Amino acid sequence: VRSRRQRQMCKETVSGANAISGVVIIGAIILVRSSGSEDYVSLALGSLAILLGTINVVGGHAVTNRMLQMFRKK
Repeated sequence: VRSRRQRQMCKETVSGANAISGVVIIGAIILVRSSGSEDYVSLALGSLAILLGTINVVGGHAVTNRMLQMFRKK
């Protein structure tokens, strides 16, 4: 038996992880914007963080939707 509380817990956990990834993306954007054009390490790491953070947010959204569909009444 799946309860309403389990659905809420899953939703909040994934939402929290997405929020952390969002903060990482914002920090990476600030890093890339503030680094010089010849600072290749900062540009590469910032771009990688933006890419991976975006993948994590999109994937988390897809997983959340799939979990919520499991709990819907048919």
